[in-house]
Amino acid sequence: MIVISERINGLFKSVGKAIDGRDANAIQQLALDQVKKGADILDLNTGPGMDNEPEVMEWLVKTIQDVTDVQLSIDTPKPEAMEAGLKAVNKKAMLNSTTAEQKRMEALFPLAKEYDAEIVCLTLDEKGIPNDAMRRNELAMLMITQAMEYDISVENIYLDPLILPVGAAQNQGPAVIEAINMFKMLSDPTPKTVVGLSNISNGAKQRSLLNRTYLAMLMGAGLTAAIMDPNDLDLMHIAKTGDILLNKKLYAHDYLQV
Repeated sequence: MIVISERINGLFKSVGKAIDGRDANAIQQLALDQVKKGADILDLNTGPGMDNEPEVMEWLVKTIQDVTDVQLSIDTPKPEAMEAGLKAVNKKAMLNSTTAEQKRMEALFPLAKEYDAEIVCLTLDEKGIPNDAMRRNELAMLMITQAMEYDISVENIYLDPLILPVGAAQNQGPAVIEAINMFKMLSDPTPKTVVGLSNISNGAKQRSLLNRTYLAMLMGAGLTAAIMDPNDLDLMHIAKTGDILLNKKLYAHDYLQV
């Protein structure tokens, strides 16, 4: 399974402080630590409320690329900041994210095409997040169809069925798993899937337990990638063990070692 680190995000107080102060060393150490702990992709989010977000995103990308060549995910709702990040990336990037809203697709699919970037597609439209798997599947199909009109291959698309907190929408846990199973039938090759894992435990007390249990369930349904916390060692162990049991990686006695 592909592990996308959620930790380089200005919403975290220490990260926001480092970004505001342009503390390159702090950001670089954080990036290297996440890669060492098993992150395959680093999701970069400058945090909210920045007037100069394009400049900050460019700085963030270049700062991290000075010390690692790991794949980067440019995570921002602002197309201008997205493009600034994409321009600065040296290798294939991930664009996080578009929705099924027409204006978002028209703004972001051209960027994904121009920069040959992977793109996360959220099953969300002008009406909000669907309550059932079938509607999520319909929005996923819509986005795949629209992406193909921009000559974006299915291999560059990650579908996100959007996890909701178990404490607020408990019935949505099974709906997300059902949606992932439905997505497999949308195209050949099978579309990739991704989730923001920690959303399931938002506002709950047993956050780590909920995250770990749900990750195992999602992997069993065929999940491709998760935006998650590589600092949670037990969570990373579940990801690695799941890959072994699903025959995605070769077993070795020391497979848990980073």
